[in-house]
Amino acid sequence: MSIRFSVLLLLWVSATFVSHGATVQELIAKAGNAPSDAARLLVLQELTAHPELSPAQRKEAERFTEEVDRYLNATQLDYFNGALLKHDDYDFGIAADSLFYPLTHLYRARMLIWVTMEHGRYWKDRTVLRARMERIRDLFERAHQAFPEEPLAPMYLGTPMPPATTYRTPDSAPAWAVAQREGLERLTDIIHWWIDHRLQEGGPYGGGWGDDCEMWRFWTAILIGFEDPKIRAAQESFSAALLAQPHMEGGYTHHLSDVEHTSEDSSDVITPMLHLAPESAVWQQRALRMVELSQELWMGRNERGQLQYKSTYFAIDQIDTQPKRACDTVYHPRVLQPALLLWQRTGDPALTRFISDWMDTWVDATARAERGKPAGVIPSAIHWPEGTVGGVGEHWWDPENHTMDPLYVFPSAMTQMTHTLLLTYHVTGEEKYLTPLRSMAQLRLDYLQNPPAETPEPGSAAWSAKRMGNLSSALSKYRLLTGSTEFDTLLKSGASTYARYRFWGDDAPVISALQQTATALGTNYPGYTSEVRYTDRVLRLPALYRGGLMTAEAVPGIGQPDPGLLYATVTGDPGTAGYFPMNAVRWLTPSRNIAALVTDSGTDRFTAKLYHFGDQPRSMGAEFYLLKPGTYTVTCGTQRIPLEVTGPRATVRFTLTPEEAVSLSVVPD
Repeated sequence: MSIRFSVLLLLWVSATFVSHGATVQELIAKAGNAPSDAARLLVLQELTAHPELSPAQRKEAERFTEEVDRYLNATQLDYFNGALLKHDDYDFGIAADSLFYPLTHLYRARMLIWVTMEHGRYWKDRTVLRARMERIRDLFERAHQAFPEEPLAPMYLGTPMPPATTYRTPDSAPAWAVAQREGLERLTDIIHWWIDHRLQEGGPYGGGWGDDCEMWRFWTAILIGFEDPKIRAAQESFSAALLAQPHMEGGYTHHLSDVEHTSEDSSDVITPMLHLAPESAVWQQRALRMVELSQELWMGRNERGQLQYKSTYFAIDQIDTQPKRACDTVYHPRVLQPALLLWQRTGDPALTRFISDWMDTWVDATARAERGKPAGVIPSAIHWPEGTVGGVGEHWWDPENHTMDPLYVFPSAMTQMTHTLLLTYHVTGEEKYLTPLRSMAQLRLDYLQNPPAETPEPGSAAWSAKRMGNLSSALSKYRLLTGSTEFDTLLKSGASTYARYRFWGDDAPVISALQQTATALGTNYPGYTSEVRYTDRVLRLPALYRGGLMTAEAVPGIGQPDPGLLYATVTGDPGTAGYFPMNAVRWLTPSRNIAALVTDSGTDRFTAKLYHFGDQPRSMGAEFYLLKPGTYTVTCGTQRIPLEVTGPRATVRFTLTPEEAVSLSVVPD
């Protein structure tokens, strides 16, 4: 789909905002105060033809008009990235004393703020970052002072832009349903906007393949939780298009880089398709290709006889085994992400042998006290070919295998490894794969219950435990799997809002969190859509308004949305969707005018609360993923429906009455 605005919209804007017979100064003011880039472009086009312009002014006007057109219509959203990284500004070809110069402030500020949000180099030093934000804020203030009717500068300066849409709330709707429904509607609006306005012919969204592919991660509540034909078609189109690119010939990138980046173009397109089409032989084979490449090229037996990845850097046909880069890491589950999901759904014995063999290496490395690493701590890296913890760096916690600190510095992407270990336990039933989670959890609990009086020595047990706040997702999934309460003391302070609701029935925090997410998704809508210039930062803008960055104090009206909460409440997964997803259900209906809160799930049961906001009966279905084979009865209001489960998926159809809160349950016969 073209990203250019429709002809009808431009005609409407032209009729509304272009003024004939105006002076140069009046047209500059009208352009600066325009409500959108599209409106501004039309005024600028008139301005370039103004008879009072000198040749030099006309040249500036034409150049700026071209730049606004490019900003509005460029197929590559971050086309200015290189110039700003090199010069820390963008040259519009307009002198500082020109009549047109104030028009550049808004664009320079927008470019700078999105480049800053994208690149980690600007976040290493908080003092430097704050100074940078002051500079950006100054540009927005200059733009607002020159053109006070322009709407985006106030938004960036911290004045929340309210939502354009409100929703009717029936008296019978419970508070949780009202809040969740609004969040789902607004998240769907954002996803649909990207599909309608940024999805280009050939598949990309304009952020580059490596960033575009990440967008599915915040789509999960809708992509995995519901059946939305537009979103499904867009994901199918994008996934197929990326894998058809020349650099992906053979199923994995030909570009040599680190595993966090090389794996994105495969894992972030195959994994969502295995959710949408889990029985597709095509997508299963694409997932298994990651295993083939791992076994044939990227992995080997280290000097201890253990299976591990040989390097952090590899491509489909090469591997970099320089000592500095020769590390297996907790980021490496990313390359196998689709295969891990396939293994979870099928229990394939060949995958069981392969993955458990690899996890044995990590269980052993965790247990060892080595190079100063405390026993029981999962290291962030294992060096090849020695099999020792860490890399060539002086400290075990910093393998020094990459230039982008702290990407692989402990704890790095620890959740990927803890979830993979838990999945290995789930499939094999072998307790040894829980040992690293138990030892890490105990260290974390000891630290919280007996915090050290002084700053812990780097690399020590207390220092490591202080950085283990990312254990809760895996521990929550373990509790849901087994019913075991062994980690409850830790989970009561660290589990997610939804996990605490599932375990202890506290619904007030869930309702409050759903309300906050709904409000956040409805505030500053352009900041999630038309203003975004990096597609891996779609929901990032609110982070600048917590205080100390774009604003001195936190802005109460600008909150950070939590799409993961929507995913959890809709599907029943108490943790993240990326690794070992425990989504119990997919609702076979669009995500509009509905709320669905999973209250219980397991291999032998399922319950949820449902509310339909429409005014007509709603025929829909549900697809269950966790139920073990057997016969069940589904109850939805007065409906009683038999259900036979014979495989990893089971489907039932039912009807919801308008504006009536109902419970749906699945129990064995």
